Amino acid sequence: MKHPTFAVVGHPNKGKSSIVSSLSLDDTVAISNTPGTTHTKRSFPLKVDGVIIYELFDTPGFQRARAVLAWLEQHEVSADKKHTVVEAFVREHKNDPKFHDEIELLEPILEGAGIIYVVDASKPYSSEYEAEMEILRWCNQPSMALINHIEEDDFTQEWKRALGHYFKLIRTYNPMQATYKEHISILESMAHLNEEWTQSIKESITLFQTHHKQMLTKVSQVITQLLYMALKTTLKLPIKEESASKEEEEKLKQKYQQTLKNLELTSYKQIAKILNHQHLNKEIFEFPFEDIDLFSKESASIFGLSKKELLITTATSGALTGAGVDLLLAGHTGFLGAAIGGAIGGVGGYFGFNELFHTKVLGKKLGEKYLQIGPMQNKNFPYILLGRALFYTQKLLKHSHAKREAFVLEQSEQNRYNIFSDKDRQELEKYHKLFRSSKKEIDDTKLDEYQHLLLKFLEID
Repeated sequence: MKHPTFAVVGHPNKGKSSIVSSLSLDDTVAISNTPGTTHTKRSFPLKVDGVIIYELFDTPGFQRARAVLAWLEQHEVSADKKHTVVEAFVREHKNDPKFHDEIELLEPILEGAGIIYVVDASKPYSSEYEAEMEILRWCNQPSMALINHIEEDDFTQEWKRALGHYFKLIRTYNPMQATYKEHISILESMAHLNEEWTQSIKESITLFQTHHKQMLTKVSQVITQLLYMALKTTLKLPIKEESASKEEEEKLKQKYQQTLKNLELTSYKQIAKILNHQHLNKEIFEFPFEDIDLFSKESASIFGLSKKELLITTATSGALTGAGVDLLLAGHTGFLGAAIGGAIGGVGGYFGFNELFHTKVLGKKLGEKYLQIGPMQNKNFPYILLGRALFYTQKLLKHSHAKREAFVLEQSEQNRYNIFSDKDRQELEKYHKLFRSSKKEIDDTKLDEYQHLLLKFLEID
């Protein structure tokens, strides 16, 4: 099938490029608050596995609409011939710099593109727009109007009354806040523009939905690998003495921390690429959580489990032994102080991040001794790492491709990010235990099972 094409047109600085960027999932579209940023038409196809689902044309804004309409109205023709007059105007003024912008926006329409006319409902309606809409009506192509809201003022009702004289379909669409469902809704509206397009656009919608599911599946695979590699990572440092010095221990701990941070950062970059956000401001990669470091107490309090949750999780997953739960390696200080009913004695204390690591000296004789750290035995760490990755992904899924600023974890969001039910944690803990205890590569089916578990946490409206 030939893919559907649409020209996004309208007055300068009404959000046309933002809408193109949002609907094409493309963050390379040039966007600026300065009118006239778009000087030439440019195609932005949305592709899945090399197949174009649909194609959008970003176009310059109308500059001399009244002059163009005056030229068209000099030619008295029947309604079925009006598009030929528009074609004649384009041919005659092709190289006329005065009408450069109008030629650029009209060409894709005359080549068969549907019309998406964009207005800003935060500005009052004015009759100056009528020349633009009348020109588009002369083109005789299926068309719809999108009402954008750039600022807070709202003149939607007067815009709807005016647009109703020119367009059968009028939809509200804010590219900065649009959800996946709203994106689908706009595509469904496009299917009603032309009976001949209905089937192809419905097929495009199906492809788009499949594409969305594929993206989430790939993201869940990346997060699965992140958890697996982070929990199994082990580092070694050769030592010359019988025991390791504090400096050697600190050196290895710092290297271990940085290794896990690098794993997380690499995963975030992969997720951004999967979701077509790879061109975002670099701060989104370097500071996705601003000052909330992976190993900070703040990160633990936001993304980690509470004492009670952790105790329940480790108990029901088979990690509970004797009268208490050892959160770290055997022999390491720090036990959980909560109790479940009367079955567990009130022993232990909640872990701190200064107790996150455990190192040990291995080797039988001098010259062969080395200091080892890992694999990660802390029961709460995977939930912190997982919570951060899921939060980051959901922020990206909600982050419009039309936005150019990086996002950070806002103050209002710095409450506990608790999305796991008791059952979820019990299921996850089985795999965390397997990841950290496995001394060789685990079966891919286990990774697939974990990845499938994560999918439900990625679905958003």
